[in-house]
Amino acid sequence: MIERKRTPLSATQRVEVWRRWKAGESLHAIGRALGKDHVVVHLLLKRHGGIAPAPRRRSPRVLTLAEREDISRGIASGCSMRAIAQGLSRACSTVSREVAITTNAHVFPQTT
Repeated sequence: MIERKRTPLSATQRVEVWRRWKAGESLHAIGRALGKDHVVVHLLLKRHGGIAPAPRRRSPRVLTLAEREDISRGIASGCSMRAIAQGLSRACSTVSREVAITTNAHVFPQTT
């Protein structure tokens, strides 16, 4: 039996599978177009029930990179967490939680 190295579908290939599947192409035609076996295409479609999954989006409650940088600058300049939170229009607990998480990971500079 010949061992084949399994290479997963890339993100662009998965998008192409869903586009072609929605257009009504067969498993074999999609597989040929991507240079993969039709079974790989079948397994992807089967995993999601033949319906393309919704695109992933970050929650609006998650801090953006710019907000994290503002927190870092605020801590470095000695501002209180309340002042930083007011500047970001966020809850003080949100800033406090972010500082606790990132201070443990040594992302923000330590203040004394």
